[in-house]
Amino acid sequence: MRLVVVGAAGRMGRMLIKAIAATEGCTLSAAIERPGSNALRQDSGVLAGLPANGILVSDDALAAFVEAEGVLDFTAPEATVAFAGLAAQARIVHVVGTTGMEPSHLARLEAAARHAAIIRSGNMSLGVNLLAGLVRKVAATLGTDWDIEIVEMHHRMKVDAPSGTAVMLGEAAAQGRTVELAQHRVASRDGQVGARPPGAIGFAALRGGTVVGDHKVVFAGQGERLELNHIAEDRSLFAQGAVRAALWGRGRKPGLYAMTDVLGLDNL
Repeated sequence: MRLVVVGAAGRMGRMLIKAIAATEGCTLSAAIERPGSNALRQDSGVLAGLPANGILVSDDALAAFVEAEGVLDFTAPEATVAFAGLAAQARIVHVVGTTGMEPSHLARLEAAARHAAIIRSGNMSLGVNLLAGLVRKVAATLGTDWDIEIVEMHHRMKVDAPSGTAVMLGEAAAQGRTVELAQHRVASRDGQVGARPPGAIGFAALRGGTVVGDHKVVFAGQGERLELNHIAEDRSLFAQGAVRAALWGRGRKPGLYAMTDVLGLDNL
């Protein structure tokens, strides 16, 4: 499967190039960066810390997509929706790990998914997707008598908060309670905020050091507390999951898919 990596010079872009090189059944077709990037015309293999592969970093995404079967995208919301339009034109699989998306971005992804298979997830790891399934079940079982708080920590360079994974876990909790997350989300507390609203799903975001990603979902009841945790120790697991998603999406009908589809976790 011929795959394009967009945002090739970024931390995740380089990881994706390595993951493709290490995975049977796929090959790097092109590496894309924004116009003006210092990485343009560099060998993408060398950029990723591998031997030279002869694929130079380019800023011509459309030309790259036409020659490919899939694109791996961990960029930024505006870039992702632009790439989604191009992927839809080329009818190729679009794997989206971009976080920080607003409803307007998601609407544009849904529109593009009418013409191409888009696989989107706030986290591509098996462990986190299992965690989300457990959170959904526990939230449905315990009900609103138990308070839900989601705590996440990432490295100091992360630009969005709460993390896409934390939001994914919040959505799972809301689904378990059969409510909309937007109506129950509490993302910050400062000063005299009053008592905790019944049914609230709270978020706390910590930033520092080089933390890859820690997530904890706390269910706090009367006199007891249940905590579900996931700790990511190696960023490469997200890249491996993205490549797995692309291979799964090959030949799929147009539509918007999730990692639960890829991993066969729909029954959780």
